Amino acid sequence: MTEQRKSIHGTWSSKWTFILAATGSAVGLGNIWKFPYMAGDNGGGAFVLVYLACIVVIGIPIMIGEIMIGRRGRSSPANTMRFLAAEANTTKAWTMLGATGALAGLLILSFYSVAAGWAMAYVFSGFQETSAQAVSGNFEEFLADPVSLIFWHSLFIVITVIIVARGILKGLEAWINTLMPMLFLIIILLCIYAMQTGAFMEGLVYLFKPDFTKINSDVLLAALGQAFFTLSLGMGAIMAYGAYMPANQNILKTAFVVAALDTGVALLAGIAIFPIVFANGLAPTEGPGLVFVTLPIAFGNMPFGVFFGTLFFILLSIAAISSSISLIEPGVAWFVESLKTKRSYAAITLGAFAWSIGVFSALSFNLMSDFKIFGMNFFEFTDFITNQIMLPLGGIFIAIFVGWVMKKQNVLEELQIKEGFIFNVWFFLLRFIAPVLVGLVLVYFFI
Repeated sequence: MTEQRKSIHGTWSSKWTFILAATGSAVGLGNIWKFPYMAGDNGGGAFVLVYLACIVVIGIPIMIGEIMIGRRGRSSPANTMRFLAAEANTTKAWTMLGATGALAGLLILSFYSVAAGWAMAYVFSGFQETSAQAVSGNFEEFLADPVSLIFWHSLFIVITVIIVARGILKGLEAWINTLMPMLFLIIILLCIYAMQTGAFMEGLVYLFKPDFTKINSDVLLAALGQAFFTLSLGMGAIMAYGAYMPANQNILKTAFVVAALDTGVALLAGIAIFPIVFANGLAPTEGPGLVFVTLPIAFGNMPFGVFFGTLFFILLSIAAISSSISLIEPGVAWFVESLKTKRSYAAITLGAFAWSIGVFSALSFNLMSDFKIFGMNFFEFTDFITNQIMLPLGGIFIAIFVGWVMKKQNVLEELQIKEGFIFNVWFFLLRFIAPVLVGLVLVYFFI
């Protein structure tokens, strides 16, 4: 089947390129900006422990299923689900799983590009301020300026659209092969610097020593949402990239490699950030401002701080771009397949859609700061509804479709393995453990 169906968009030129592409989709602001502040807000080691458990028990099994769906369908997520639903002789309503995943990706891109714009702006910060009051004031002043936020938000969207419009080989693959090695190199350099701060062990203890009294429904849902967000699950990105995967590539091994690289970058980001925070007497519970408020203070006080500060925010921008191109790709693929449009037109149209919604996220820190939805500003609400509701729900339905709707023989054929211990463990986790645990966490949170 995989040999008969070919993606009209082409395929990755090598197995390693798919790994870099999927890792690039997974590694982004979620690892380097969001993971450290989520860990800081949710008890450090307790959050990390639950997060790692979610990755192993829920994230990896669902990722294997999503890659497998994408490669078997060889189309955009919506068209892939339509084809596989017909193959399984079931309702066409499953097409909505691919469509809502692509929508979730665009909604995420809308606020993601605003935060990515912060990172791009901070590349030119200079890191001369050394007091908490001055740095905090600068960040608040930056957020209060709607023109600046919209400018950087717009620039980031334009860069994303240009890359995606160039296609699989000239656009996505060329940039991924350049960006990802740079990302890994920079994060390792920052970790080496963190070892010299004098607070390296303090940072490790905070990150890896769990306080089980900190674990509650909020921490569980936050860790679950972070696992889905950081692995790019439930948003169509992994499914779309799977459609371009070489037919002879081992899905199980690839999923484990991607999850390991992604989780490794998140942990390395924490290892790099928290020793710098503690060495400078800063608070780890700064929320979204952890990177943009506390680290500039640290960089301003350290030797070669301008170099390392600029390096860090270049890293953050690179990571953001590697993820943003995967957020828009599922929708672009559908436009090209179903509406027969050029990739450039599709990328511009969907980029404009994400940009328009993102303007409200940018304005939620200034002109629309008093506008609240369930006590959250527009930026926070879009983040919550996508990462902690839409992605976990998408994960549940992916698990149900692969585990209960698809024919087992087709699953075995696409995974290219025989039914045995490894398959049975994965299939059990996918059919029972993953959907039940995700469902319980969602129900427990809302109750």
